[in-house]
Amino acid sequence: MEPSERQKAVFAAATHFNPVDMVCGLHDYLGEPFDLRRFRDPDAYMVSEKTWEGRPIKVIEHPGLWNGNMARWLTIFVEIPLWTFQPVKVLADLLREGHQND
Repeated sequence: MEPSERQKAVFAAATHFNPVDMVCGLHDYLGEPFDLRRFRDPDAYMVSEKTWEGRPIKVIEHPGLWNGNMARWLTIFVEIPLWTFQPVKVLADLLREGHQND
């Protein structure tokens, strides 16, 4: 299914994407569970850089629900209110208001 021109414009105007908050429908409209094996592409992969025992390594990852790259899976991007998202990427992020006790 090709995205609409409106959706293409929304995607093109986006400044960032961070799929931390994900909602996944695991059942179809009849209540039947999806066979998630249908939404994989065994030929698809990505190479990411990680560390292991303090050393940098490259890892082959197959797409999945955790990164939104399921094959033939309908993905809808929804802007969420900033107050629902309190990431901690660096130590200084813990000083932000959302991480403070009253």
